Amino acid sequence: MASRKKPAAKLDKYFCCPFCNHAGSVDCEIDRKEWFAVVKCFVCKERYSTKAHALTEPIDVYSEWIDECEKANQGVDVRRRRRDSYA
Repeated sequence: MASRKKPAAKLDKYFCCPFCNHAGSVDCEIDRKEWFAVVKCFVCKERYSTKAHALTEPIDVYSEWIDECEKANQGVDVRRRRRDSYA
């Protein structure tokens, strides 16, 4: 009796937005003819685009976007000032 191979798990195509934090609001589209990829949030409309290649998957583009966000925020003080409630 031959054993069946398990089908490969499908990778996510929808992700959490790093700007508005909505789960599943970021979609990734890869144009394999033009070798161009875009991730965009349908809630806050933020987007990121990059070059793609034959092995590019949506998770790769999303991860690159997150890396670029972290790079842009290096050295930024993330503490927020409290607003004076008596103003």
